[in-house]
Parts: sequence; C-alpha cells; structure tokens
Amino acid sequence: MMFKQKLQQKLQQRLSPQQIQYVRLLELPVIEMENRIKQELEENPLLEEGGDFLSEHSESNETVEVENNSADDGEVDLSLGDYMTEDDIPYYKLAEMHDREDRREEIPFSSGISLQEYLLEQLGLRNLSEREKKIGEYIIGNIDDNGYLRRDLTSITDDLIFKAGEEVDEASIQSVLTVIQDFDPAGIAARSLQECLLLQLEKKQQTPCTQSAVTVLKDYFDAFAKKHFDKIRRAMNLDENEMKQILHEITMLNPKPGNSVANVSDTSVQVMPDFIVETHNEDLTLIMNQRGIPDLHISREYMDMVNDYTKNKANRTAEMRDAVQFVRQKLDAARWFIDSVKQRQETLQRTMQAIILLQKDFFLTGDESRLHPMILKDVAQHSGYDISTISRVSNSKYVQTNFGIYPLKFFFSESTQNDSGEEISTRMVKQIMKECIDSEDKRAPLTDDTLSAMLKEKGYVAARRTVAKYREQMGISVARLRKEL
Repeated sequence: MMFKQKLQQKLQQRLSPQQIQYVRLLELPVIEMENRIKQELEENPLLEEGGDFLSEHSESNETVEVENNSADDGEVDLSLGDYMTEDDIPYYKLAEMHDREDRREEIPFSSGISLQEYLLEQLGLRNLSEREKKIGEYIIGNIDDNGYLRRDLTSITDDLIFKAGEEVDEASIQSVLTVIQDFDPAGIAARSLQECLLLQLEKKQQTPCTQSAVTVLKDYFDAFAKKHFDKIRRAMNLDENEMKQILHEITMLNPKPGNSVANVSDTSVQVMPDFIVETHNEDLTLIMNQRGIPDLHISREYMDMVNDYTKNKANRTAEMRDAVQFVRQKLDAARWFIDSVKQRQETLQRTMQAIILLQKDFFLTGDESRLHPMILKDVAQHSGYDISTISRVSNSKYVQTNFGIYPLKFFFSESTQNDSGEEISTRMVKQIMKECIDSEDKRAPLTDDTLSAMLKEKGYVAARRTVAKYREQMGISVARLRKEL
C-alpha cells in the first residue's frame, strides 16, 4: 500500500459561529428571545444589562414610521465603546409596549387537571388489586389527548413484560381496559371511532332509537362512514323520519371524548405579538415589541482588568494570564451576541415594513378580501433579504393590528387570475367557495365541477382540480360526505 501527498484546492461556503447565532436568534419569537437573553446573561459574566429600559429618554425612539423607511443597508463596524455605553439606549432598541397595555388583550394562562390525571383519580376509586392498578396506570399513560388508546393489547403485554417486569396476558389487560372504558367521559380508552361511539351509546338510556343507532354502528359502519344512508335505510327497513332520528342520535356523540375534559393541557397557549401596527388617520405606524428585552453592554469591571493586565507588564502571573484569556473569549462571545441581537431587530423591522407596504389595504381596513397575493419572494425583493431569511422571520411571529392578532403566515397567499387577467389572492377564491358550500342544499351538495362552474360565473377561473385542492386546504369534505337527509 502506497501513501501519496498532493495539494488540492476546494471552494467551500461555511457559516461562521456568529452567523449561526444570528440565524437561531432570528427564528425566536419575542418570549423565547427574552429567555435566550436571560440565559446568555447567566452564562457570560462580561455581558450585563444596561440602564432602565423604561427610561424617559427612550421615548423618542419608540416608533418607526412605515412611510419613512430609513433602514441602513450597509454593515456597521462597531467599536468597543459602542458595547460599553450605559447611558444611551442601544441602536437595536426600537420600542416597548409598557404604555400600551390597554390596547392589547392578554390571553391569560389557565391551569387545570390533565386528562391522564383525571383518569388516574377515577382509577384510584375502583376496587382493584395493586397488579390491576399498575396495568391500569400503563393503559392510561398510552391514551392520547383525544381519548383514544392507540396501542393494541399485544404491544401493551410486551411493554409490561420488558419495561415494567409484569407478566400478564391479554385477558387481564382487557379486563382492566373494560373498567377504564367505564370512566368519565363516555367513550374514553376506545381503540377506534366505531368503538368510541358504541361506548357512548351503551351509557345512554336505551330507547328504540338508541338501539337502532347501535345496530347501524355495529353492522353498517362502513356504509355510515361513506354516508350511504339510503342503503342503510333499505337494509333496516326504516322510513326517512326514523333514519333522521338515528343519524341525529349518532351525530350528537363526541368523536373526541378526551377534549371534553376541561384544561386538557397544563396551560393554554399565550400569544405575544412581536409587532404592533397602529393606524392613525390613514397612516400606519410599526412598533417593535421589545418589552422584557433589556439593554446589553460589556462589563466595565472586566474590561478594566484587561487594561490593567496590558499596562502592567512587570507583575504578570500565570493565573492572571489564564484569567485574561478567559475574559477575552467571553468578550468575543458578548460582542457577537450583541451584534446578533442588533442585526435580528433590524431584520425583523425591515421585513415587517415590507409586509405592511405590500398589504397596506388590509392593515387600514381589516378586510380579508383586500389582501393581495404575496409570497416569500415578494417580501424578499422589498426588504433586500434572502427568501430563507424571510421564511425564518415569518415563522412563529405574530403582529397585533387594530383588527386582531395575526400570525405573519396569514398574510402570505398564492395568486390566481380572474377572467379579466387581473391577479387576485387565492384566499378570495376560497372565501367565495366557502360561502357557496355553506349555502348549498345538504340533500344535494355541490360537486367540484359545479363549484368550478359557479366560480366561472362570478369571474374567477378555477379548474375542477384547483377547486378540489382549495377545498382540501380548507378541510372541507367531498360532496358525497357532506350529504345529509
């Protein structure tokens, strides 16, 4: 085997650590950004908070007029003094919301018992052996938020043997599962939609209608799922009125019983807007939400230590050298972080300004029909950033308007053309389709071909396949499944 040496040139593109940090910060919404800054302050002793964030001298820099976009496209080379300013609000600080509490509706946190805890409480009230309770706890742990048991009994048997050291047969697990299926809410721990509905019917008062509904679910479930009601009616020798009563009995059941438990999750989701767009006499004002994000600067104490070490060459020791080396490493990290925060704020501001300019009609009126077709490329061209940057900014970010709080993704939509060749948003076409479907005769629902023809009459060109795609995106079933008696 021979070894050879040779020279080879390669051209590679790699992200620097500072660029990676900037990209990660760019994706964070305002609440996570606040936590990220707190984490950095704890880990880096050279990074300190500045003066009072709510100081009066920051009022002049609170708002950014959208009509006067003066963002600087060039790079800024900051000196050490820029990082050590304590009296002035840093360049990346734009605005806060402390004096606008009355303009935003808070979505409060709410805590409560989870579905699993609710079921475990009921399990403890049953007269079961310790072994049966252990099986019951494992079964409850495998019930999802909708209330369904997604694992089969064979898999649960194997899990109990290998994970819990309990050797049980399927009959014992089925016995405990039957007990759990008797818990509240009705239909809990079912393994299929059919079983879930049957469990709920079994708990109801048994009437001829309820018994007929049980027969439909047991013997004609496939036909029921496909809404072949005429076939079921003929097979069970029912008249139309009896069939309507049976369908009403079934449709009143809950297909997701787990959701009926209040506060299934530990806390509700709280939406904190990253931007505020206010309207004043047809003028739009963009406000960046910087509440909870403090000023950042380099610690003077550590910088004085570095300066003393540099000046005092005579009394240098190994311990001092190691300490200064550590400080220099943390200094670079602090500089990078402050730069990344500043760059993130500039990127968010310019991107949101571009969105406001493209969707100005909506921000002034709140009318969804005034939304213009807009894709990532359009915002990228107006803001001067790459499409990937716009995608990161629009992810998990929210904007508060005079008409409510919207995710940034709400403003993006594809375009289509009307019969006059004018480009319109697909959102408008979907809205018209939804209005047509909502007003249709449920005995004879509108097919995709009929919807396509109706849109053409209104001046919107949409083929049947396009109509089907829009309908699926809106979560609307096909005409056959929308049929009612």
